Parts: sequence; C-alpha cells; structure tokens
Amino acid sequence: MRKQLFDNHGRVLNYVRLAVTDRCNLRCFYCMPEEGIQYINRTELMSYEEIHRGIKLLAKMGIEKVRITGGEPFLRKDMMKLLWAIRRTQGIRTINLTTNGTLLEQYIPELKKLGIRSVNLSLDTLDRARFFEITRRDVFDNVMRSFDLLLSHDFEVKINAVVMAGKNEEDIIPLASLAKERPVSVRFIEEMPFNGEGAHYPKLKWDYKAILQKIKTNFPNLQKLPDPPSSTSMNYKNPLHQGTIGIIPAYSRTFCGTCNRIRITPKGQLKTCLYDNGIFNIKTLMREGATDEQLRATFLDAFKHRAKNGFEAEQSRFGNGVSESMATIGG
Repeated sequence: MRKQLFDNHGRVLNYVRLAVTDRCNLRCFYCMPEEGIQYINRTELMSYEEIHRGIKLLAKMGIEKVRITGGEPFLRKDMMKLLWAIRRTQGIRTINLTTNGTLLEQYIPELKKLGIRSVNLSLDTLDRARFFEITRRDVFDNVMRSFDLLLSHDFEVKINAVVMAGKNEEDIIPLASLAKERPVSVRFIEEMPFNGEGAHYPKLKWDYKAILQKIKTNFPNLQKLPDPPSSTSMNYKNPLHQGTIGIIPAYSRTFCGTCNRIRITPKGQLKTCLYDNGIFNIKTLMREGATDEQLRATFLDAFKHRAKNGFEAEQSRFGNGVSESMATIGG
C-alpha cells in the first residue's frame, strides 16, 4: 500500500508544483512589471541533479504528482532531460505542465511520448492586439499554433485566463466560447498580487462570483459539475458543449481546506502555501551536505506547521505584503 503524507490539518499532500526557472519571455501585466524582474543568478537555481534528488525523496514520502512550471519552463536548457528523469522516478504517477505556449510547439510530440497528457496553457485573450497589450510581446500566433497542435495530439488542454479589470473583461465570453466547439477546459482565475508590484486595485472587481455571473449571462444553461478531490477550480458545463468552464478563486482562497499542494521555487525554497514567504531552502541544505534523512525530517517538520489557509499564511509574513512576481514562485 502506498505511503500517504499528511499535514497538521489532516490534509493529504501528494502534489508538488516545481518551478524550474524564473525567466519568462513574456511580461504579463499580472505577473511582472513591464521592465521585468531581477532574474536569479544561474548558480542560485537548483541544478537538475538537485531537483531530481528532491523529487525522488518526496516521492518516497508520498508525493505522486509533479507539475512543471516557471517562469516559462522551456526557457531552461535541456528541459526534456529533466522531464524524462522525473518520469522514471519510482512513485511519480503523473507529470503535468504549465506553459505560455510560445516555445512549446517543437516539444509536443516528445511530451506525448514521455507520457504527459495534460497541459495548462496560459492564454488571457483571443484578440491579438490585447494579447500584445497584456504580455507586451507579439507572439500570439505561436501560442495558438501550440494550442491547435496539443488538441490534434489528444492532450487534455486547460486554458488558464487571469481576469483583469480594464484589460481583458471583454474576453471572458469569447474564451468561454472555446469550450463550445473544442474539448478544452477554460479556467478563469482571480487576479492575485504576485506581479512584482503588489495589488493593482484597492478592491478586486472580478472575483469568482462576478466571473461566474458574467459567464451565466451568455450561457444560462451552465450546470455545476462535481469538483475532483483537492480541485482549485469550481467546474461547470453546458450539456451541449464539448468542453468545460472552471473558475479558480485564487485570491478569495475558498479551496484551502482541501489543498494537497506544495511548491518548490527555482531557488529551492519550499512553500507549503502560495501565500507564505517560504519555509526553508532545499538547495541550501543539499549544498551544505544534508543527508536524505535530514532533508526528510526537515520536510516533515514543515508539513507539521502548515498554515490553515492562504490568509493565515499571508499574515505570517510579518508585515511583508505579497508583491513578488509569480515567475519567482511558480504559478
């Protein structure tokens, strides 16, 4: 019987979101300032050997799902080599990927061969001009080619769209309409203050309730679906449509009670909650000569002191408000 890992609130931990780089070739409004961020020195990144060692250890403890994030993962050299190493790790059952799609096209056949079946594609608009305004880069066609190719190779595709006041409100319905003719899950995400600057608004206009109400004005036959265990999204479907619609209350944080995720940042910082300030640095301990047993004990201690929810985790930052870029965390 497979070993299970629990936190101090009785929640199963079986999923790690692994950010392999903080570098990104886009400058999305909700993620970083237009001038970008100060990128991590390459020597400060976890090496692939350190990453693989950490994943092997976590797999022995009960982690069975890995999501690769960034930054943009495919900006890191030899990414496929790391993915194959993780795929061969005993205990890891699922590898998924979150990407902006700009560099993805050439890797899709090998990703399928590797056994990756689900890809989250960041796409906040279907309008080329607004795409440029939001991302500050003219690569819309690259993303759409990747999207079409993923579907032609039978990947499970989830579109992640951050809803931003004054930026892409008019895109909510066109994006939701993708699920009418395509077998995709279109997921709308509340904007969070992880943009390198802090919150853009004094009050969040597009919370999950407002997003749902907007969608229902155009799709009144939308029906609630049962949400999978530990789901971050509330999921819906029009019976006549091929795909589904999800809403992720990332700022409202209504899903914390079933959260099964931990995060490892590109620098090796463990985050037991997206909103905490980091618990300890795995890479530093490894480079100081920590044994696997010492690392395991440190992980277990962190899991025994996990925040109850994102609000408690944010309060534990001791007055340091959330303002880091999502690229430095791993979305």
